[in-house]
Amino acid sequence: MSSEPKPYQIRSDGIVLHVRLTPKGGRDAVDGITTLSDGHQVLKMRVRAVPEDGAANTALVATLAAFLQIPKSKIRLETGQTARLKTVLVDMDLAALQDTLDRLNKEGSPS
Repeated sequence: MSSEPKPYQIRSDGIVLHVRLTPKGGRDAVDGITTLSDGHQVLKMRVRAVPEDGAANTALVATLAAFLQIPKSKIRLETGQTARLKTVLVDMDLAALQDTLDRLNKEGSPS
């Protein structure tokens, strides 16, 4: 098992993803995995929506659901409703999530 930091944690109620969201980002996309200055890894995402009335959070859930190929109902924003750094609870198979994130990490950020 690798000791590298991961952008997620396993809990009894699901998998918690750590996300850094950029609203008004020009497109809805998962841009890769990045390491913050404190050493924690996060999933870097952007959405076109503005951060008003929860629009950016709604777009985050929709974009993440499409990326992970799961229903939006399997994703719940836990913390960071008004912040760029968010924690998202995902109800999906850990192996499938790890495969998707590993592939994203190897491929790097899309151009």
